[in-house]
Amino acid sequence: MLKIRNVKLEDLPELVAIENLCFTKEEAATEAAFEKRIQLISDSFYVAEVDGTIVGLINGPVIERPEITDDLFSAIKQNLTTGGHQSILGLAVSPEYQKQGIASALLEHLEKEAATNKRETITLTCKEELISYYEKQGYNNDGISSSVHGGEVWYNMSKSL
Repeated sequence: MLKIRNVKLEDLPELVAIENLCFTKEEAATEAAFEKRIQLISDSFYVAEVDGTIVGLINGPVIERPEITDDLFSAIKQNLTTGGHQSILGLAVSPEYQKQGIASALLEHLEKEAATNKRETITLTCKEELISYYEKQGYNNDGISSSVHGGEVWYNMSKSL
């Protein structure tokens, strides 16, 4: 059974392992970055568990502008209580659990929490091959991002709440 909950510091080793399975070394969040996110934005950092095993994660800070900038990957501050824009810096599901609706469930959970906290939009960046996935989830393709994170071309995606 799938359970989605807020992150805890003791989740750190599993989160790093999943992140490194799903992203290149240049793209993946480091253990230190995850630790900082857990400490500062645990209210917008969720994990998915299946039978007590962490199989996925979604996280990102609430930001003032509706676009992700590269500084967010290293400089995180506590979330605004209400308002702002919910960003997604990472959405990852262990390969053996992919294509089972877990990523969609994590997105839906984050969106509900963001709406409850009166966020204006959800914003993320993705690679070209994931644009259609996010469009099916109700996101708009806002074009190529200024982000050069991991040396990749990223696309801005947004969803109004």
